[in-house]
Amino acid sequence: MSRPVPRQSSSLLSLLITGSVYFVVASIALMASRFEGGLAFIWGANAFLMAQLLTSRTAHWPRTIIACAIASALSTSLFGMGPLAALPMAAINVSESLIVALICRHYLSERAVTGSVRPLVVFILALCGVADVVTGVAAAAVASLLTPVGFTASWLQWYTGHALGGLTCTPILLMLLQGEFGRWMRHTPTAMKLEALALLALFTLVTVHIFYWARYPMLFAPLLPLVLIAFRVGHMGAAASIVILAVIGGMATLSGLGPLMIIPATLGERVQAFQFYLALSFLLSMPVAAELNGRRRLFQMLQESESRFRAIAEHSGDLVLDIRVDGVITYASPSALEQIGCAPDLLVGQSAADLVDPRDRAVVSAAHRRALAQPGAVHKVEFRPLLAVSDLDWCEMVSRAVIDDRGQPSGVVSMIRDISRHKARQRALQQVAARDSLTGADSRRAFLEKLDAEMLRVRQGARSSLLLIDIDHFKSVNDRHGHNAGDRVLTGFVERLVAGLRGVDSIGRLGGEEFAILLVDCDIDRATILCEKLRARLVRPIELNDRGEAIGITFSAGLVELDGDSTRSAMLEAADKALYRAKHSGRNCLRLAA
Repeated sequence: MSRPVPRQSSSLLSLLITGSVYFVVASIALMASRFEGGLAFIWGANAFLMAQLLTSRTAHWPRTIIACAIASALSTSLFGMGPLAALPMAAINVSESLIVALICRHYLSERAVTGSVRPLVVFILALCGVADVVTGVAAAAVASLLTPVGFTASWLQWYTGHALGGLTCTPILLMLLQGEFGRWMRHTPTAMKLEALALLALFTLVTVHIFYWARYPMLFAPLLPLVLIAFRVGHMGAAASIVILAVIGGMATLSGLGPLMIIPATLGERVQAFQFYLALSFLLSMPVAAELNGRRRLFQMLQESESRFRAIAEHSGDLVLDIRVDGVITYASPSALEQIGCAPDLLVGQSAADLVDPRDRAVVSAAHRRALAQPGAVHKVEFRPLLAVSDLDWCEMVSRAVIDDRGQPSGVVSMIRDISRHKARQRALQQVAARDSLTGADSRRAFLEKLDAEMLRVRQGARSSLLLIDIDHFKSVNDRHGHNAGDRVLTGFVERLVAGLRGVDSIGRLGGEEFAILLVDCDIDRATILCEKLRARLVRPIELNDRGEAIGITFSAGLVELDGDSTRSAMLEAADKALYRAKHSGRNCLRLAA
């Protein structure tokens, strides 16, 4: 059902019509149901005002309320308790409708109160639990002062008449004013219209029989077709049935006919008994119809959602899986054949973990559990597939839980996409970031990560060393030959050292002309020998350009054997102090850390 649109009701003609309708309905109720000279036992005029307020903009309320207040005052003066009660009763009548409208507007995001259970419950509580209780006290006080009817009896007359009038008439008036009847007529198939008409005719016949022809009191008999109409036609049929029951049963009771005549009481008390019966019939049918209407709308939404899901899943290049709580696949999209080389039908009934490389199954299972534990969130995880086609070697899984009607997760919908190219670009970027762009040595960050990893090995018993190197008088190279020559020296320097290192060793550029070498599985003695071999590789000058210019360079070095009980910072500081001593010892030499 579409969201109701507020009506425009600001014209003078519409206000005149509103006041006239209220006056006519109120006058009929006063003339027909003031059995004891006090308040009316039947009252439906306020239901009309409630429906007007609930279907119009708040800005139009004052004019509508004034029109109905004037109509109420006139009807009370002419047919009710007289001119003295006109203004107080007008204020009380419009207050009842205003209280209901304010409560419904505050607690309901939509203006409809008949389409589902929650809005209907809010309306019933606002009317029967607040408005009629409060205004009934005021109305009973006025009636007890101006009529011979006591306060308690007046309050009971007000409450039963107004509560029943509101419950019976407001829902169907709301449907008419919001255009629901017109939409139902336009969109309902002819067969369903005929069924609804037949059921309402049957209900009318049963009601007439019970209240006019039956020899025995069978007030329960109309309840069966009433419930049937609520199931088959919905809240509109249920509201129409309540109106039919109210009209036929009310006329019969007022005429002294029907099963309520067996009650040894006054006519007013019998009318109150009928109102109680009508209220029970309302509470039996309308909430059931509203719940069924809500479920019907939910089912329609689910069908639309299912259609969208199937359309997306069956035409998506990504693999879509429905996975139960226990991890078993219940649906696989057609793209499974292209993505992982397996037909979708073969995946159904298999564990989703079987698609994942054993190295990544733990993280994928953890993501599945998180999705079930946090149903409203989307969870992502990257993994390597167990079976792959073409160049697929990395996948990303996006998962979200599916909730059942009890709010509990019943499974997970997962979308798997190929991210192999993304991972390849990521690896390429990592490789670029791990290399010094000029010399090809490890970047500072990459080298320090390797140093941290080696420190862990040292704590487990390995013996390795750290060598810090600084090119001697490098600044003069830049000053005399230019920065291009300096860059060539740095490049040639690293090339010479790399050629003298083992495959397990690493060289990194820490900054400027300062380098570090990680000598794996190499104690201090072997590291000293290796350092001298590296120095020997620099005896031959480094060429600066194609013209044959060359320059000889040397380096100063500080060496420390890694200590598993120490930290990376302490090791770097110890090697740096040794390098400092080498520089101040004439350069071109090696010094060991203290």
